[in-house]
Amino acid sequence: MTCTCVAGLGVSGPAAARALAGRGERVVVVEAVEDERKRLVAAELERLGVEVRFGAMELPPEATRLVTTGWAPHHPLIAAAVSAGVEVVGEVELAWRLRPSGAAAWLALTGTNGKTTCVRMLTSILLAAGHKALAVGNVGVPVVEAVAEPYDVLAVELSSFQLHWSSSLAPAAAAVLNVAPDHLDWHGSLESYAEAKGRIYERAGVVVYNADDPTSAALAAPYARSVGFTLRVPKPGQIGIVEDLLVDRAFVDDPVEAAEELATFDDVHPFAPHNVANALAAAALARAYGVPAGAVAQGLRDFVPDPHRLSHVARVDEVDYVDDSKATNPHAAAAGLSAYRSIVWVAGGQLKGADVDELVRDAAPRLRAAVLIGVDRGRIAEALARHAPNVPVVDIADQDTGVMDRVVTEAARLASPGDTVLLSPAGASLDMFANYPARGEAFAHAVRNLKR
Repeated sequence: MTCTCVAGLGVSGPAAARALAGRGERVVVVEAVEDERKRLVAAELERLGVEVRFGAMELPPEATRLVTTGWAPHHPLIAAAVSAGVEVVGEVELAWRLRPSGAAAWLALTGTNGKTTCVRMLTSILLAAGHKALAVGNVGVPVVEAVAEPYDVLAVELSSFQLHWSSSLAPAAAAVLNVAPDHLDWHGSLESYAEAKGRIYERAGVVVYNADDPTSAALAAPYARSVGFTLRVPKPGQIGIVEDLLVDRAFVDDPVEAAEELATFDDVHPFAPHNVANALAAAALARAYGVPAGAVAQGLRDFVPDPHRLSHVARVDEVDYVDDSKATNPHAAAAGLSAYRSIVWVAGGQLKGADVDELVRDAAPRLRAAVLIGVDRGRIAEALARHAPNVPVVDIADQDTGVMDRVVTEAARLASPGDTVLLSPAGASLDMFANYPARGEAFAHAVRNLKR
């Protein structure tokens, strides 16, 4: 008897298995690592008739389809499926195919940075307009769990991994927020990474692109029905900025002669240029769905930022301490560094092959000092020596659990009143911490210790 094989017992894998089993399909889940949490998930799935195989990651010989949760094409299981002629789809692609008649519209977005903030802003705007909406996808809620529910619209955050394994998505509107080098170990090249991002546009009703990002604009260029967003004064067909206003010159009756105010800078929080860009992208997607201008402003005011994204931790001795641990690549760190005037920068971690020269060169005029941690801190130190030779640098080689206390103590020693101590690492966290939230929480805990 044929079956669908589902790869892994993370978040999306069990959701896909449940959805398929609910349709009466035979499902086999393969998982290499067995632990207590996964055994509990396996037991729940087995009660639904799903077979779970722990141990070697082998494709069942009877499999006719493999559902992956974002594994790279060179993974042995994926390669075996392709070699055997087995169709490989992602959980998002599966969700699209399983949508019932009259299912919710999708407003989808991707980008190197800002995805989660933008998708949550979009959801807040949709809720303010009175729609039953939910943020799904790479934000943490598997899309396959939501497609059968009676939502009006889904705000769908998509990673490059998810898009690589998607072939038929047709969102009502789609956006590429930005593209910068990231996950090159997975995709093999920046060109392949950008190509995966661009797949979000292929069947979209309205294409939303970042007019200030050359790659986003280039990906959108082949499509006629496109809307740009920009931090400059918008041209006809764009959404942008006039003084301190977010202004629409795309979804108005006469884009040449007319414009409509959507929100003000005061409605965007935390205020920073990249967050204004996120708000513009969210507004464009919402406007493409027919949301009125007033709901854009209200939704942005109602939006509650996620932790570890320019989160203000405390002010101690007239120095602000800000947790931007989510900045796990140089492009994200550049956005955080651009938001403050005088910075003691806490940086380092796993750079994943990314270059930091441009980041350091552009940030140098705002750096008062730097405290470096993590496996690739030496590469950041080298860039600082080239582009900011007068900036004091403290290198902390320790990797024990108390390292962040020493980091914050050194940063406090280097800071002066009016400075911002900014944890914006530019690298991933797994060399020292369980994840980027754990890194941010360690920073915040150390800052709170300063106040005692």
